Amino acid sequence: MEIISTNTAPAAIGPYSQAIKANGLVYTSGQIALTPEGELVERDIKLQTRQVLTNLRNVLESAESSLDNVIKVTIYLENMEDFGIVNVIYAEFFGDHKPVRSTVAVKTLPKNVLVEMDAIASVSDYH
Repeated sequence: MEIISTNTAPAAIGPYSQAIKANGLVYTSGQIALTPEGELVERDIKLQTRQVLTNLRNVLESAESSLDNVIKVTIYLENMEDFGIVNVIYAEFFGDHKPVRSTVAVKTLPKNVLVEMDAIASVSDYH
């Protein structure tokens, strides 16, 4: 098991790791709309979704994986009415790759963000 830490995504804001790599898979912690410097992105679903997916991509790449290797994504939304907007931006990041996915409406998220995502992906160099 390997703990993944990168400065290209926000540091963990609690007692957890950005990701763990084990047995050919990488499991990410939930990513929210913080910049790598720890600044919260404006409360706009488009901006927050782009930041979340950028953070997710950066954590995966630091674990020798990528969005193309994602198997499963879980999306947490404060407002399910944002689902369509999130879907469009999500599709921009994933392209033709379509990992399995769950989307859950929640009452609140850390730092009162609008969206959070975590993922499970295969590691590129695992045989």
